[in-house]
Amino acid sequence: MKRLIYIVAVALVTLLGFSACEGFEIDLPFPPSQGTDDGNDDGNENTGGNTPSIGDYPNTSWAEGELDWVFDMNVLPQIHITVSEAQWNELLQEYDRDSNTSHYIHCDAEFKSKGETHNFTDAGLRLRGNTSRRRPEGNGGEKHKRDNADWHHCHFMLNLRKYQKDDAHELHNVRKLHLKWHKDDRAYCRELYCYDLFRRFGIWTSAYSSYCRLWIHVEGDSKPAYYGVYEMIEAIDDKYVKKRKELFGDHEHNLWKCRFGASLNYNDIKSASVHADDGSGANYQYELKTNLENFDTAKAQLFEFSKNLTRLNGQEFHDWIAKVCDVRLLLRTYAANVVVGMWDDYWNNSNNYYIYFNSSDKDNYKFFFIPFDYDNTLGTSNNCGVQSDSGRHDPLNWGDTNRNPLIGKILKYDDYRAIYVEALNELCDPANNLFHYQASIKRIKAWHNMISSYVVNDTEEDCEIKDRPAGWGNMYDYRLLDANSSMNFFKVKAKSIPSK
Repeated sequence: MKRLIYIVAVALVTLLGFSACEGFEIDLPFPPSQGTDDGNDDGNENTGGNTPSIGDYPNTSWAEGELDWVFDMNVLPQIHITVSEAQWNELLQEYDRDSNTSHYIHCDAEFKSKGETHNFTDAGLRLRGNTSRRRPEGNGGEKHKRDNADWHHCHFMLNLRKYQKDDAHELHNVRKLHLKWHKDDRAYCRELYCYDLFRRFGIWTSAYSSYCRLWIHVEGDSKPAYYGVYEMIEAIDDKYVKKRKELFGDHEHNLWKCRFGASLNYNDIKSASVHADDGSGANYQYELKTNLENFDTAKAQLFEFSKNLTRLNGQEFHDWIAKVCDVRLLLRTYAANVVVGMWDDYWNNSNNYYIYFNSSDKDNYKFFFIPFDYDNTLGTSNNCGVQSDSGRHDPLNWGDTNRNPLIGKILKYDDYRAIYVEALNELCDPANNLFHYQASIKRIKAWHNMISSYVVNDTEEDCEIKDRPAGWGNMYDYRLLDANSSMNFFKVKAKSIPSK
């Protein structure tokens, strides 16, 4: 049926002769795949159609053979997950009990890429997501319907070492894969573009990511369910920190996940929910993910940092922030955050980031900001915080500094602001092939060329690629791939950047 719709749509455009200049637009789906999404090895997991190379990254020798192998934006791995019917029903029941459940079920997994096949028996699978959390099949209370399932896109965490703690349950020294569907991103590129940009810009605190294809086979079904093209993102946990221990300076201390309301403002943090990860799936504003046995010490350190951030001023603040933070790395991270239009972030919405303290000493440490969750970007805009247009909003006043003090307070100082403005301009400079519209369009089109034959999937959701922001946003006219559009997001954003 989907193939017939595609053929009819093409015929209508041809016969009626509509054109963009006549004010009529039809979004054509990409042609469905030619029988390659049946779960079998079709030989395309490596190149996705001979995708051209799309540029080099800065030196990441610390990740060679591990992260660089697993998360490669130029290849399209296959992930096949097999789960018993009883375990799958357990996952559905746990979701019905608590949609925020962090409950794992047992599964087997196969990862195929670059001519290698890796098999993992007795791995762990759970649901992920906050407001995006969904039931992977059917409606509440329903069990699995064998060979007649109503599949739904949702986010998963695949933990290869959940039940078997040995090296055989790691993929090139990677033990967890965060598998995300392209929620609210019909362009199939926004979050991965952002993580890729961070890497190109030398932001080593950013998680690694890439595309993949995902199948889930509930035993007893005649064939696996093809879930389509997914994002594959590095988990931010103790392993993430350990891989970067030489860069962080230490890997055994305090990693916090920060959710909505995590302003780092001392006036708020005293009444915020601050907890150690208890496995409940609760959405604490500040959740300690490592060094759990020393929670009280970690909490005291976080509070002291928040107090100094909020109360210090003048030269005292200037010197203190330089002592406890790599200010240049922080501001370059935030420059990339702002150029991609990330409004659901720390500064504007006190949301979606991690922080790491490389010591447990209350006063002697280095603080690191870790960017996270970039699906609401590149023209997906909303009326939120102080913003109504993520493309045109002033990068120097991205959020309410009185509420979320970290970035805005640093930018009050001329020397620090110069670092930030220089980074914004460096990102937009066409010579650097970073955020400039020509380089960005080239990269996205190369990725689309790799994935377009594989987006049609058994959920019957998100089965076409469209150059549109999320429909619920307030700026629906932003485009990514039309270089001639007055609403090309890359061009609009570049115009908002202050000169050096």
